Amino acid sequence: MKKQLLYLIPALFLLLNCEDQKKQQNYKIDLFADERQEGKAYVMNEKECFDASDLVLSTAQIKPVDSSSGRGKSVFIYRISSGEVLKTTRDSIVAFPLQIISGQRLKLKSPMYVYLKKLEGYRFIAKEKKLKYQWLKGAPVYSVKTEK
Repeated sequence: MKKQLLYLIPALFLLLNCEDQKKQQNYKIDLFADERQEGKAYVMNEKECFDASDLVLSTAQIKPVDSSSGRGKSVFIYRISSGEVLKTTRDSIVAFPLQIISGQRLKLKSPMYVYLKKLEGYRFIAKEKKLKYQWLKGAPVYSVKTEK
């Protein structure tokens, strides 16, 4: 009799546990289903990028110089050899070559618009690499459209 009872106890435990899980599944309500946007980043259009930037360049001569990834945030440094200044709010004269920093790897196109804002943070890297500007966060790479 004791042996039969020993086999019956785990079976009862499993049966009760399954019923509890069914009850929990019936009452799950996601209060924030509308607000969840996993994996969707906001991408600015060209006008928003232009308006939010401190410096806008049109260049065909941009190349990666250095990158750091692994511990902490990824950092990418690019050198712009020459270009045309389309908008500036800080400097009246932009000296080339110019190095910039970005928190994202850029898909370089030739020629392209470069949307920059004043450097915030990166104090030690900025001093060593003489950086003044960083890539505008949320700005994608836009190709320069040739007018006919």
